Amino acid sequence: MDKLLTKNLHVLYVEDDDVARENGIEYLENYFDHIHAASDAFEGLKLYRVVHPEIIITDIQMPKLNGLEFIKQIRKENKETQIIVITAYSDTIYLLQAIELQLVKYLIKPVQENAFKEALQLCVESIHNKDSNIMELPDNTFFDMYNQTLIHNGEVVILRTKELHMLSLLLRHRNRYVTYNEIEHTLWRESVMTADALKTLIKNLKAKLPPNLISNLSGTGYKIEC
Repeated sequence: MDKLLTKNLHVLYVEDDDVARENGIEYLENYFDHIHAASDAFEGLKLYRVVHPEIIITDIQMPKLNGLEFIKQIRKENKETQIIVITAYSDTIYLLQAIELQLVKYLIKPVQENAFKEALQLCVESIHNKDSNIMELPDNTFFDMYNQTLIHNGEVVILRTKELHMLSLLLRHRNRYVTYNEIEHTLWRESVMTADALKTLIKNLKAKLPPNLISNLSGTGYKIEC
């Protein structure tokens, strides 16, 4: 992670477990100069209002005030703060609330170092690029680019692996048509993409998305209209 991009950023780490908090701070010190720690959500809110961190890392299950309530309060005051949730719970209800609150990342304990570093890197990139990993689509539909989750009317829509990859590819390049060559290179790396296989993939993906979201330019490729 480029220290030139992180040197002026403030990170707030909220964790009630002393050992986990100390270990987290020690790891964060490899990349950030300004780290603020809180042992519960109330202390975290007080610190937030003083230092106005660009990145918040918080547990969900904490005494007094849980992490989701803490984040809801943050979102009332700031929509752009990058928030990473670290939790032992993988229930769908938590994932849905995480997306609703526009969290940047939702990590399940025990968190692997690579996953944590990737989450931090994406936070930093989002800050500098002024973008979000939560893509809002028509018809009350959202796609979480990081957690690879499609939500429609508050429910998770199950996508197959290639459907997920195709949707992610189209959203990453949503301002242009993604060419057939790009699709084949990304989704069929070790095999040949046939016309029938691509048509079937697009047909199945369209059935799970709002109408008229994906368009085709003959001889070129596909584009997502959002």
